[in-house]
Amino acid sequence: MSLLVPDFLILILAFGIFALDLLKVPAKVLWNVAWLSLTGIFVLLNTLPAGMSHEWMGAWELNNLGLLLREFFVFSALVVTLLTRRYFFANNAQLKRLPEFLFALLVVTFGSIVVVSAKELLTLFVGLELATIPLYFLVAWNKRCSLSAEASTKYILIGSASTAMMLFGLSYLYGFTGSLNFDVIKSQLSTQPLDNLFWTSAIFIIVGIGFKLALFPFHAWAPDVYEGAPTPVTAFLSVSSKATAIAFLTILLYGPLAPIHKDLDFLLLLLAAVTMLVGNLGALRQSRLKRFMAWSSIAQAGYILTALVGPANIAKPAIVFYLFVYAFSNYLMFWIISILESTRPTTFSSLQGLAKQYPALGAALAVTLFSLAGIPPVAGFIGKLFLFGSAANAGYYVFIIYAALNSTISLYYYLQVMRAAYVTPGSENPQALAITGFDKGVSLILTLLVLLAGFAPWLSNNIHTILQTGP
Repeated sequence: MSLLVPDFLILILAFGIFALDLLKVPAKVLWNVAWLSLTGIFVLLNTLPAGMSHEWMGAWELNNLGLLLREFFVFSALVVTLLTRRYFFANNAQLKRLPEFLFALLVVTFGSIVVVSAKELLTLFVGLELATIPLYFLVAWNKRCSLSAEASTKYILIGSASTAMMLFGLSYLYGFTGSLNFDVIKSQLSTQPLDNLFWTSAIFIIVGIGFKLALFPFHAWAPDVYEGAPTPVTAFLSVSSKATAIAFLTILLYGPLAPIHKDLDFLLLLLAAVTMLVGNLGALRQSRLKRFMAWSSIAQAGYILTALVGPANIAKPAIVFYLFVYAFSNYLMFWIISILESTRPTTFSSLQGLAKQYPALGAALAVTLFSLAGIPPVAGFIGKLFLFGSAANAGYYVFIIYAALNSTISLYYYLQVMRAAYVTPGSENPQALAITGFDKGVSLILTLLVLLAGFAPWLSNNIHTILQTGP
């Protein structure tokens, strides 16, 4: 039971902030409570022993994959909490609403933890919805902004449709196997002949999660939602929400659906192939940074999906490592966007002359773009090697060539952003950016994480070691 303490500390922190807000504790104090508590929980998670598997009430499990993903989701919540400082502290009207934002953020994080802890279908579904419903509220944060209203409407409609499909698929799976428990479902699928009812359930589950991952053809909501939501929310959507959906799919494919995993390879590779191509082609036409990151995120989902056709001992470490690398890179990019948007429009043209005016910020931009593009030797290159290696281990060599060519296409649009910052001259009197010491510190830490994860094998080695020491 003591191993579950970090999980429920997240929930206690969420309701604690809510209660302290009712007691009129200043929002800045609550912000400090939030980030310090999340830091403590992250440290606590890192003290838990690897190589273990503990169940609670048959519905909750703590294993090595779950432990690593717990660390990921808490890290993600911590970075977004830090990112809210710039967004909220500059506006007293927004600052009053900061506790509401933090409460929703922490509930989403707890929902993600429930997903990676699930041992049966009902817990898995409830966790996914806990990680989704508060995001409707966060996307609609700017009530007076037409872009935010449009984004929230689309996100709610698409999210509701995906939930309905997911629930339909899970209910059919329950009807076919007669159980919610993962082990029983796995046993039933190993012994029973599979009929149309089962394949209907499998397709509906993948379609439902495809909406949440923004896989083609369920991706159309992403550019509008990314652009209309506040930058901290967009950053959180691009990393934590996507990681939750990937975790959901990974747990199903290597857990209860393991007996038919190979039968789904063609569908997974087809979705991955079209998604990465559509994402890359969509990004080529963008001139606004947040829409650009939306299309980039769609392509990245295709790359991550590639690893799911490999064996569990290869795919799981590859996915976890890439999620961490993707988080470092994406959060660094959104931190730069948040600095820009305080004084300039978030367009490519706003980056013109940036490297000359702010060399350190230009260097951070280069590092994150190189990582997202997969240029060696930064972390994104190593991450893609692991993802493609998982598919190669399953024998899909032609697909790896296709994915590598797609990654080459992505170089063009990432280098377009670099060109704006480094080559295109800016105006003679560019508008100054309000860069604080806090911004410099967090940007430096994220930049170092991207570099160190590529140059030094500490992160990948730790992930592989932990996942090989137990369940």
